Amino acid sequence: MSLTDSLLIRFQTWLPARAMGKCVYRLSRSRVRWFKNLLIRGFAWLYCVNQLEAAAEVPKGYATFNDFFTRELKPEARPADPRPDSLLSPADGMVAQSGYVRAGQLLQAKGVEYRAADLLGDAELAGTLANSAFATIYLAPHNYHRVHLPMDGILEKTIFIPGLLYSVNVRTTAAIKNLYALNERLVYKFRGDNGPFALVLVGAMNVASISTAWAGEITPPADGQVMHMDFSTGDALHFARGDYVGHFNLGSTVVFIAPDAGIEWLEAAAAGTCVQARQRIGALKVKTQP
Repeated sequence: MSLTDSLLIRFQTWLPARAMGKCVYRLSRSRVRWFKNLLIRGFAWLYCVNQLEAAAEVPKGYATFNDFFTRELKPEARPADPRPDSLLSPADGMVAQSGYVRAGQLLQAKGVEYRAADLLGDAELAGTLANSAFATIYLAPHNYHRVHLPMDGILEKTIFIPGLLYSVNVRTTAAIKNLYALNERLVYKFRGDNGPFALVLVGAMNVASISTAWAGEITPPADGQVMHMDFSTGDALHFARGDYVGHFNLGSTVVFIAPDAGIEWLEAAAAGTCVQARQRIGALKVKTQP
């Protein structure tokens, strides 16, 4: 590790991440019109945000900066690839890594691996997905921050795992071993026609919170305990491929671990490639009916 990277990690360790997150949370939800408009206009200019895609008028159509940051897009902005064998990108962003889980290990960065069991917080699920395909998408500040399902699935459970809030940019992921499993995260376990699969929303520095499509914003428990929510009983939550399932209140990373079935990543899923939500990045063997 270089001296610069070492200092970068130390600096992040010293930062009061929780206090900073609370400050960002309050500022991003300010309803003072001139202030929220200033934040939105400044952010859109600084990051060259495509305002024509936004479902509402910018900045007038947004009550807070966070509303703008987590904005919906016009329906035609992110059409889902219609081919039945398509695996879709869960988010806008850059593919940090993609490939195949080997003996329960995922690639975080070149030469840096981490355990699926540590990421998922569920040894049984990790064992089921021990040789599956995976893709990691990094969301930069300018990206659309809603997360969509890569394939049809029924939600079985979620696990909210409190943790640290390191940055998840390229330099940090290469320098901090087990980074995604150290950071705060929300794990979704789905059941699909090809078997179980997982979607993990990883928190990061200044990510004030994570919201789900069905229950809104998740508030981390004061005692720092892992939160399990079981959806296997009662009315099942069915999601079609491309459906919205949650969003980051400020940016981070999504890890998709596909079913342990025949998955082929396409060139669009190569590391370093920029992708959009609902774009075809892989193909799966469609299960045939007997």
